Order: sequence, then structure tokens, then C-alpha cells
Amino acid sequence: MMTLSLPLNEVHLWQVSLLHPPFPLPQLMPLLSPDEQARAARYAFESDRQGFQISRGCLRLLLAHYLATSPQRLQFSYTPNGKPSLTDFSLSFNLSHSHQLALYSITPRYPIGVDLEHLRPIANVLQLAQRFFTPREAAQIATLNSSGQEIAFFQAWTRKEAYLKATGEGIKGLKQVEVSCLPDAPVEILRLAHSSGISAEWSLYHLTPAPDYIGALAVGSRDVVVRYWQDWETLRSHFFRR
Repeated sequence: MMTLSLPLNEVHLWQVSLLHPPFPLPQLMPLLSPDEQARAARYAFESDRQGFQISRGCLRLLLAHYLATSPQRLQFSYTPNGKPSLTDFSLSFNLSHSHQLALYSITPRYPIGVDLEHLRPIANVLQLAQRFFTPREAAQIATLNSSGQEIAFFQAWTRKEAYLKATGEGIKGLKQVEVSCLPDAPVEILRLAHSSGISAEWSLYHLTPAPDYIGALAVGSRDVVVRYWQDWETLRSHFFRR
């Protein structure tokens, strides 16, 4: 049976369609812990509830296969800002979902964060940029036409979020990290408040996992190889043998 190997300098990215998941919901539901079931039950809409159940069930299958254990054995702990980690295993991961898509990032040893947004119209995009972003980011976004402003806003938001999820700071630090957001500009962290040179330790990537989606990946190393995986059949045959 093929197993997934994860060299120390690699990051593996996976994506899942929440509309057409690789596993039926009845297979995923038993994998979730009681607290995950409780979190799912708090969603007001069925589509949001099922999206959470699918994304968490697939996360458990992915991590379990890399760690050669059972999905039910995995236990998670959370920082005050909600960043998840494994309590009994050493493996860095992060996930994000938006609309009908989920993204997962996994690496053996580096801080990692991933963020995903479904492109949609934004009312008062310049006011939002001025509220949440740095003055230079807001000024750059203001130079674009209306559709360009929305794309740049999502690029800035996902890049900031990916970094802040990797560090565990959460969205309260949006103005503490400045990123590139203009079309065709290099994807990079430009400035970190109260830090000197730390951005050189980070890799930042722009992601377009599907039409009408923008994402970003942040990794706490400059020496990584990012690989994209879609081999859900390996996990299906491993965990759900007939």
C-alpha cells in the first residue's frame, strides 16, 4: 500500500471540494471527535455544517496517513487565537475553507499558515482597506480600478492571514504585517512591525486553487519545496477498504 512521504524541506498542499468531496459524509462523520461534532452542530445552516464536517474529516484522514495512525486517535489543541496543533505528534499543518473549497498545508517542522477566500464583490473596499491594512497597502489599492481593488484586497488579506495563522497571532495583527498586493508585484512580506529582518525567514506564496478563489501560503523557512497533491484515492483505499 502506498504511503505519503513528507521530506523535511517539503510542504504538501491539498484541496477538497466541499460540494463534491472525495468521501461521502457518512464515512467522515465517525472520524470526528465529540467537540468537533459539537462545533458542527452550532452552525445555523446545513451547508456550513456539512462543510465543516467534510473539511475536518478530510484533515483527519490526511494527517493520519502521514503519521501512520488512525484518524480517531488524533487530538488537537488550540491557541487562544484558535490555531490548531496536534497534541501527541510533531507535524505542522494548517487549513482554510471558503465557500465550496478547503485547502490544507502540511510540513514536518516549520511554522505554516494557509488562507483561502472566494472572490466576491466588496462594498466600500477602500474603506475596509484603510481600516484593516497599513497606509501604504491602502494607498496602493486605491490606485487600481474597482475590480482590481477587490482582487488586491483579497491578495493582501490572504497573505496577511496566512502569515498570522502561521505565527498564531490571529487577525488582530493585520496592521502589524505589510505585504505586497499589487498585480505582478513579487509576492513577499514587506515589513513586520517591531521586528527587524524577520521577514527574510519567511516564504510567501500566492495560490489560485480554482477559478474565483485566491489563497496564500506562508512558511517559516526560505528553503522549502511546495508540492500539490490530489491523490485522495490512496487515502480511500487505505482507510476504507472494502
